[in-house]
Formats: sequence, structure tokens, C-alpha cells
Amino acid sequence: MSVTYTATLSVREDTVLFLSSLLHAERLRRGTRAGQRALTCFKQAVLIIRWFLDGTRMKQLTTDNAISLSTGYDYLDEGITVLAARAPSLESALLAAKMAGYAHINIDGTLIETDRCRTQGPTPGVDLWWSGKHKNHGGNIQVITAPDGWPLWTSAVRPGREHDTTALRTHEEILPLLATIREDLRTLADLGYEGEADTITVAFKKPKNGELSDVQQQFNKAHNGLRAIGERGNSLLKTTFKALRNVSLCPWRIGDIVAAALVLLHFDHGRTT
Repeated sequence: MSVTYTATLSVREDTVLFLSSLLHAERLRRGTRAGQRALTCFKQAVLIIRWFLDGTRMKQLTTDNAISLSTGYDYLDEGITVLAARAPSLESALLAAKMAGYAHINIDGTLIETDRCRTQGPTPGVDLWWSGKHKNHGGNIQVITAPDGWPLWTSAVRPGREHDTTALRTHEEILPLLATIREDLRTLADLGYEGEADTITVAFKKPKNGELSDVQQQFNKAHNGLRAIGERGNSLLKTTFKALRNVSLCPWRIGDIVAAALVLLHFDHGRTT
């Protein structure tokens, strides 16, 4: 026995129509004939946004739309792909931040948890997606935010076993681009990035068996105050999109999933920088 009820999707109708138009364009690109899909572009868009916003189980989504489980996953994958393709590049995000007149930006890593585990790492006995810091499986995503914490750009995924600095260095484009705008736009980060202090501004680390000077302490206080505001970007993404709290799809898709969520966030709020 089942109960039917009415639900409201907490996004603007324009956001659903935006995704629907992207899906329609994708169907035209693929040469999909009219009437060959189980769902219209609009209903597919609603399915995808429900998954992102509420983390609704795919079984529930397919039941509500009277489609098979495999079709539901195909529709979701298509939506993730078309949205992620609209995500800003790092170069354009940095240029936009510079044009906005920001004095600084922030970079911070976040772990998107996943229940996919037991993947052999580069050395025996090491799980590729296990994060020792977070004591959980997941993928490392680097997020660049505006001074007020608004997310501007997200990176591709790296396995959770990698620390922030390692993940940062693996993304070959990030450090060179941050270095080119350093004079106009400083990048603030926590001490997890101290290995790249020539490019990224971090706090002073207390020396072993020593103390920080008064000037260094004042610098750290000001730096941490600014950086703490910027850290809300990761929280904003995860609180807005429950799907980012735990991803049950292939962990290598996490980067595209986060990028797709970023595009939805930017469009729904009408803000990119």
C-alpha cells in the first residue's frame, strides 16, 4: 500500500527550466527522436534536482516517475554531465574575482564522503579512497571561494588518501594560475598548504621549542579571521545539496557532481562571483 502526497522543490522554477533546456539541447545533440524518452526534459530535470537537493534515493525517484532503476541512473548521469560542462574554468573564475575587485580569495579542501571502499591504493594495505584525517572514505575536492565564502570554482576529484597539498599539486593548473595573479589577488589558506607558501598565504607556524613574535601573532589573528569566513563555501555546498554529504556513485564522478552542484547554486542565486 502506498500514499500519494504533494511536495515542493525549494528552487526557482527558472532553475528547473534552465536544466531542462540543457537536457533538451543534449537530446538534440544525440539525435533523440521525440516521444522516445520515458520522461520529458522538465520531469527529468525535476528528478535530477531532487537528487541533488534532498539526496533522494534513486529507488524512490524511479518509483515516483514509473521508470526502471537503470533508466533513472542514466537520466541522472546525463544531468550531471550537462551541468558539469557549464562549470567555470579556474582561469575564468580567477579573472572574474579580479574584475570584482576582491583583495583576496580562499582555497580549502573538503572531503565528499562515499560508501565505495576497498579500492587498492598505490601501496599494499592502503585504501585509495580512505582519508586518515577524516576517518572515512571519500574524494578530495579543492574549492576556491570569494572573501565572503561564496564558492567560485571546484576542482576535479582526487582520492581521499591525498592531503590538500598533494591534491593541489596533482591539479597541475592550479598553482601556476594562482601564482600569476598573486600580486593582485592573494590566496589565503590554512596551514595544510604551508608547503606552497610561496604562492599561497598561510599563517605562521609556531616553531618547535619557540614562540611566535607579537607581529606574527597579530598576522595570524587577522589571517585566520579572514580565512574563517571563506571556509563557509564548503559548508554552503553541502548544506544546500544533501547529495554531496555522501555519494554512492563511482567516486571518480565526485568532481563532476560537485561542479554540477556549483552550476545549480550559481544559477539559482543569480551569482557567480
